[in-house]
Amino acid sequence: MPAFPKAVTMTISETQLITMLELQDGMNSKVNPAWVAANNNWHRAIQVEGVEAIEHHGWKWWKKQECDWAQLRMELVDIWHFILSASIQSKLGDVVQAKTEMQTELDLHQKSVQFDGQTYVLAQLTLLEKLDLLAGLAAAKRSSLALFEALLHDCDMEWNDLFKQYIGKNVLNVFRQDHGYKAGTYIKIWDGREDNEHLVEVLEIANLDSANVRDELYSSLKARYLKVC
Repeated sequence: MPAFPKAVTMTISETQLITMLELQDGMNSKVNPAWVAANNNWHRAIQVEGVEAIEHHGWKWWKKQECDWAQLRMELVDIWHFILSASIQSKLGDVVQAKTEMQTELDLHQKSVQFDGQTYVLAQLTLLEKLDLLAGLAAAKRSSLALFEALLHDCDMEWNDLFKQYIGKNVLNVFRQDHGYKAGTYIKIWDGREDNEHLVEVLEIANLDSANVRDELYSSLKARYLKVC
């Protein structure tokens, strides 16, 4: 594992958290308007993504493997989608209650996780061991935000990085659908560059603490799209 610089103290704002919860609820509702009542097993999804993250990290001691950091970080973003979904579902669709419970847990700044009669001190675990613990907890239909935060740290990510990737993926997907992606009329190359490259630039100058960040990102993408397409 490369020696990443020590990350600064990571925090997530209440605005960012409620924004992601609302977006996740919206995404799930597009798939199934009654998604909360469907009682999907989101922890199974976390478990599967956790195992995929282990694969991207590399675990086979009998062959040479290198960690695919980009894919590993993408898996964390996917896992976060499912953590949000599980939280909303546990509160019967009330995103405000879900936000309050998640924020309260994060504010505890827990240093260890209790599982299967053992105490796991997060600072003493390797990244691979943390991923093992994530998958184990998920199999028991549990999750730990302290563990997830520790995984972000180990992958040289902060909450702002996660927020950028999460909201960027959501806004771009919605923008594509609104502009003919399903019908095949969407133009993906804008002025010689792919739309996701423009998204990266828009995210760099966006105010991520704005309560209207999603709409502002969407408007910025639309302005660029209409200018060059």
